[in-house]
Amino acid sequence: MLALAIGVQPLAAAAQDRNAPATLEDLIPDSAVDNPDAWATGDAEAAEPTESALDPDSPMAELPGVEVAWPDELDIPEPEPIEQVETEEDAFAGLEEFRRGGERANGGDRAEVEGRDFIRIDDRLIIGFPDDNDGFPEKTEFVSRFKALSTIEQLDGDEASVAQISRRAEADAELLARLMRIYGYYGAQVNRTVGSRRPGEDRAETDPVVRFDILPGERFAFGEIDLGNLAAAPDYEQLRASFDIQTGMALNSDKIVAEQRDLDTELGETGYPFAAIDAPELLVDHDRLEGDLTMPVEPGGKYVFSEVNSSLPEFLSSKHLSRIARFDKGDVYQRSLEQDLRRAILATGLVSSITITPRKLTEPVGDEPGELALDVGLQKADLRTIAGAIGYGSEDGFKLEASWEHRNFFPPEGSIKFRAIAGTREQLASVGYKRNNFKARDQVLTLDAYASNITTDAVEARSVAVIAGFERLSNLLFQKPFSWAVGGGFIWSDERNRVIGGIARERQEYLIGGVYGRATIDTSDSLLDPSKGFRVTAYLAPEVSRSRGTETFYLRNQLDGTYYRQIGSNVVLAGRGQFASIQGAETFQIAPSRRLYSGGGGSVRGYGYQAVGPRNDFGEPTGGRSLVEGSIEARIDTGFLGGAVQVVPFIDMGSVSIEKIPDFRFVNWGVGVGVRYKTGFGPIRVDVGVPLNRNPLFDSPVAVYVGLGQAF
Repeated sequence: MLALAIGVQPLAAAAQDRNAPATLEDLIPDSAVDNPDAWATGDAEAAEPTESALDPDSPMAELPGVEVAWPDELDIPEPEPIEQVETEEDAFAGLEEFRRGGERANGGDRAEVEGRDFIRIDDRLIIGFPDDNDGFPEKTEFVSRFKALSTIEQLDGDEASVAQISRRAEADAELLARLMRIYGYYGAQVNRTVGSRRPGEDRAETDPVVRFDILPGERFAFGEIDLGNLAAAPDYEQLRASFDIQTGMALNSDKIVAEQRDLDTELGETGYPFAAIDAPELLVDHDRLEGDLTMPVEPGGKYVFSEVNSSLPEFLSSKHLSRIARFDKGDVYQRSLEQDLRRAILATGLVSSITITPRKLTEPVGDEPGELALDVGLQKADLRTIAGAIGYGSEDGFKLEASWEHRNFFPPEGSIKFRAIAGTREQLASVGYKRNNFKARDQVLTLDAYASNITTDAVEARSVAVIAGFERLSNLLFQKPFSWAVGGGFIWSDERNRVIGGIARERQEYLIGGVYGRATIDTSDSLLDPSKGFRVTAYLAPEVSRSRGTETFYLRNQLDGTYYRQIGSNVVLAGRGQFASIQGAETFQIAPSRRLYSGGGGSVRGYGYQAVGPRNDFGEPTGGRSLVEGSIEARIDTGFLGGAVQVVPFIDMGSVSIEKIPDFRFVNWGVGVGVRYKTGFGPIRVDVGVPLNRNPLFDSPVAVYVGLGQAF
């Protein structure tokens, strides 16, 4: 048995009056100061100072004492390691090699020194790993994640003291340990050292620097996987495959979150609107080096769509909402289709808020799914809109525009709109009817009647027209690989070429009737700002024109193509080509407003609107019967303003011929540069174009164009 001896010695003291006040000299005499050991043992003679009060070679007398029994078992906690605050070589052995060799080999951010892989986070922070990448393959991702969360990294420049660094180093050590556990290293050790900078570095050697040494240890694996009642689902194999965690896989907490999300998505897309997933729990067993995962899942039964019910049937009927939906009765429920219906109803502009609630109609029986209804709750929005705009453009001059619209004048989605324009080059009054989602989703029926007076560099035309159209649109909500339009109408027009130098040109009346058809194939990845893919549009319009008792038949046709390709990470190369012609009539038989022209912001930049092509003796653009255009531009991301700004150099060409087959007698080239500012509704475009072979009499040295969306 262990024993602890505690010595007790009597103290000698002279008798004195107990009532007399004691002084410091009375309590501690001078002899006690000169020889405290002798004074403490009561040896008055020995207390006198001598040359040698104690022989150092003499044995120490055994002290009398008492023995205290020591417990057989006493659990004394191991003291926490004391953080070392060191300087010079003890704190950063190997940093000289890091500085000399690592900076040459890795730009100063990384170096391998004596079996360690050091990564410099910043001037005051270094992390060391074992140099075996197989032991910790997520090292690069780990370091990036730590750097974003580090409290030391957030300190400002030179304001950090040793005390601040030490406190934050403790927090960062805990952060590193947590991050290691996320990657499955539950036995990882993180050692920190806080020291000063070595001599020879750029700053004073008293500047604090922290080094963390990480020993990952064994990586834990997933043990048992418990997904609750998921096996009761008819699609269990498919659903289980979407949750890509199996026993024996390396443990990773991030993967649990990601796979939970994937399983939730798969349940929502395969017919389980009432599925529920509880929060996952991980039980880590250090003896087995495994973590058992429990995540209770209740599928809630599989269902198919049955019906859509509107809360405002007189406003937007249930039948109309069913047309808008991209699913039919009997289709397996998909959460994405429910969300698409929500967005499509909001896109009508007729409602301010919407709720969609799945409701069970019949329960599933065996492997047969149940049926459900979608109950749609609607809140009406303001249906009338008054709009106006005033502006000036180099092509259009001054323009004042106003409109009034009722978006549900003829329910459902039958709108009526009155519009007026008063401007330098255009005056217009129109009334239009439009029914959106006519008979099916994104099909639009339109009917327009208008009277206009237009003056351009090429023509003056006073027109009255009635136009009807029916089209299937591709829009931002539902971009389609194939879209089309058909229509027709009648136009009465009184036209002449412009009055030049006070010389009045002869006016001529035309009565024009025709039909048209248009089809577009679109593989691009965006309507407003594409970066890959192509678009091809074909247009045909047979027309008949009657003027001065003569009827003329001709066919207008046009083919447009655009191509987009990503070059590297920050450049999109875009190209455009267009061919158009009018077959079956001579140029003079076609109304000036129906001929082909080129030039302007959406055509050949650097030239005015309709300014490219042949001119008559008065200098007026006459238009032609054939047209060829081409453009190439590079859309270069600059990184400015969070990547919202692009610089776009471009080159355009255009040729208009009097003949029905292009003869390229008149070819115009324009070059320039533009700026794009990307917004949530598409890029805002500003282009500055310079005509390369301009006519000094008609073409300006520079032209500026402003618009929404890319040029093509």
